[in-house]
Amino acid sequence: MGPLKERLTLTTMSLADRPRVAIELVAAPLDRHLFAFVWLPRDELSTHRRLAIAELIAQASGGLLLSWSIAMDESGAALLRYVMDVRDGHPIPDQDALERRVEAMVRGWPAAVQEALAALVDPGQATRLTLRYGEQFPSAYRDATPAAEAAQDILRLHALADPQSRGARLYSREGDDTGTIRLKLYALGSISLSDAVPVLENFGLHVGEEVPTALANQASGNIHDFCLTLASARGSDAIFRDGSAVEIAIASVLQGAAENDRFNALMMEAGLDARSVLLFRALYRYLRQTGLTYSVLTAVEALRKAPAVARALIELFAARHDPEGRSEPKEKAALAAIEAGLTEVNAIDEDRILRQLRDVIRATLRTNMFAPAAREATAFKLDSETLGFLPAPVPWREIFVYSPRVEGIHLRAGPIARGGLRWSDRRDDFRTEILGLMKAQRVKNAVIVPTGAKGGFYPKHLPDPADRAAWLAEGTESYRIFIRTLLSVTDNLVEGKVVHPASVICHDDDDPYFVVAADKGTASFSDIANAIAIDQNFWLGDAFASGGSVGYDHKAMGITAKGAWVSVQRHFAERGLDVQSQPIRVAGCGDMSGDVFGNGMLLSKAIKLVAAFDHRHIFFDPDPDPAQSWEERARLFALPRSSWDDYDRRLISRGGGIFPRSAKTISLTPQIAETLGLKRGDIEPSALISAILKAEVDLIWFGGIGTYVKARAESNGEVGDRANDLLRVNAEDLRCISIGEGANLGLTQAARIAFSLRGGRCNSDFIDNSAGVDCSDNEVNIKIALDAEVRSGNLSVRSR
Repeated sequence: MGPLKERLTLTTMSLADRPRVAIELVAAPLDRHLFAFVWLPRDELSTHRRLAIAELIAQASGGLLLSWSIAMDESGAALLRYVMDVRDGHPIPDQDALERRVEAMVRGWPAAVQEALAALVDPGQATRLTLRYGEQFPSAYRDATPAAEAAQDILRLHALADPQSRGARLYSREGDDTGTIRLKLYALGSISLSDAVPVLENFGLHVGEEVPTALANQASGNIHDFCLTLASARGSDAIFRDGSAVEIAIASVLQGAAENDRFNALMMEAGLDARSVLLFRALYRYLRQTGLTYSVLTAVEALRKAPAVARALIELFAARHDPEGRSEPKEKAALAAIEAGLTEVNAIDEDRILRQLRDVIRATLRTNMFAPAAREATAFKLDSETLGFLPAPVPWREIFVYSPRVEGIHLRAGPIARGGLRWSDRRDDFRTEILGLMKAQRVKNAVIVPTGAKGGFYPKHLPDPADRAAWLAEGTESYRIFIRTLLSVTDNLVEGKVVHPASVICHDDDDPYFVVAADKGTASFSDIANAIAIDQNFWLGDAFASGGSVGYDHKAMGITAKGAWVSVQRHFAERGLDVQSQPIRVAGCGDMSGDVFGNGMLLSKAIKLVAAFDHRHIFFDPDPDPAQSWEERARLFALPRSSWDDYDRRLISRGGGIFPRSAKTISLTPQIAETLGLKRGDIEPSALISAILKAEVDLIWFGGIGTYVKARAESNGEVGDRANDLLRVNAEDLRCISIGEGANLGLTQAARIAFSLRGGRCNSDFIDNSAGVDCSDNEVNIKIALDAEVRSGNLSVRSR
């Protein structure tokens, strides 16, 4: 130990005049222990620092702390002695590197961080960042984190734009095992583990541990430090080859700009980039809407197990639609590669998924994926007739819209087609809903110039409906996204010439005719759609969407309800009854704030509305006074956003009431039980609605959304309206005399036939509500003609 004692003495003497950091590392003769001697200025010594230095030495040596001691003398220096157990044969750490880390710890956090920042940004910005963040980090973080690492963290935190923004950074530490991945997540608020862990697992990462760091000023941010391993060895190359892409992808998912599902694992396990993952996710979502029953896991597994086919599908899409890479030879080569790869796929389910992905890509006539509009949502315009797996009726064209915020579809039966856009509440099968409506619209428009079209969108991030304003705001913005995305793949007319959308390859003929209208949930949205069309200089202007402030107001006119009421008048006139003067008992679907129901229930003062239901309430008035109830319905119709809950209960006859559909059970009064032919007792709201539909009344008036009646021979699956399966009744059980279908699809066609065969009186929905359709078509035609004259200068515009 002579030489060791001499080294320690010399080091101590050199520190006498100027106490500073110094380290001497000495291995025991049998290499079982490591002795660490650490000198510090006495003022820098604290329990926290002693522990932090011990941790540094333990990490660097791979050893375990056995003992420690402190010695202090009059020189102003303190000597820390550590004994580490290193019997696993770990080499002696780099003494100089360890000394530099301790020196950085001791010399002052802000100075070290400022120096590290100055190597990354200009000195002035480094100073400003140090002043803002330098004192915000807790001492545990300062002692465990090198200044260079802290500088990177500060830059990532400073880049966050708002509390919703997220940042991510992959990094590694000296001494980490092979396969270990470290990831830091950044937020101005905190990120809960229940939010972060599922995201990381969907990227194919297993979470080992997490160390959170909260800055003193919470507004400055939080850092979540994760130690991860890959679920599959296949992902190691991808994550380190293009780490920045993975970082951006993880941050995007955490802040809601991208979906959190197993498709993200394809970045790791198949080496795909974020755009390719988005493509497969969007195509899969479309296939699910068409009836594909395979889960996300099955679809991802099919792509993961056939990486050559996955890459060829991407190449096929790019060869057809990338303006900078379009190539027929590449398209043929990609198709050949897909066919060759499919011969190696053994599982029939995986083969079917891959073939349908290929077929949708080949059927895609236009996409905005390579255009700026794709930053908001992605659109695929499809030649539906080439897809053999689509359920009938097959549209002429359809546009599928996908984004993390909203999904939607627009179906057209022909080049010149019109129909409304609805706010759907059917996330998993809105295409089925829209397809049935397109079929009905096509029949309605048979006596008008164009054929039928229908569209719908599903907002995926609606807040709690209790906050009506926020709920409506999110739905309205989803509608705007849907409209803008549809127009991003639609031709325009400029000075009589067709202009294709920028950065969109068109595999179809010129197609500038695109007209929409209002439907369920979008009755007041026509001005929104027209404002978008005008802002984008779309040739139709405010003829793009019928209705609105410069069009016919269907609710004010009551045109749809009036047309359907003519049918009702005829049905009863054929039985010798004048419904305008002779009372009829009515049950209905809807509420007075709705266009069709509200207007319809005001068209005769002889109406005795016995029962009604919507998605919120069940209304029951066993023996209403026609005059008083008409006055109250008129008041509700004029009341903005009214519901049955606003009805004056003092005017409801004995035994009636207004019941929330959210109730567990409803107690039947004697009057309700007698009216419906039920026994007294408690009943579930869904069973009560079914009983209302089967009530012995004169008229059932459908003014709300849903298919509530089927034929006995039909299954609920054939109806395609799962939301109302519990409410639906058979037409053979109806006891009403007549049905008025002011709304669409209140009954299936088979139900209408079954009801008529039993003596009931009804038309079809496309007859009953065709007046509103014809009104919209006339409005659009008038606007197109007049706008052309305005553009030519023959007419001027004068505001009212």
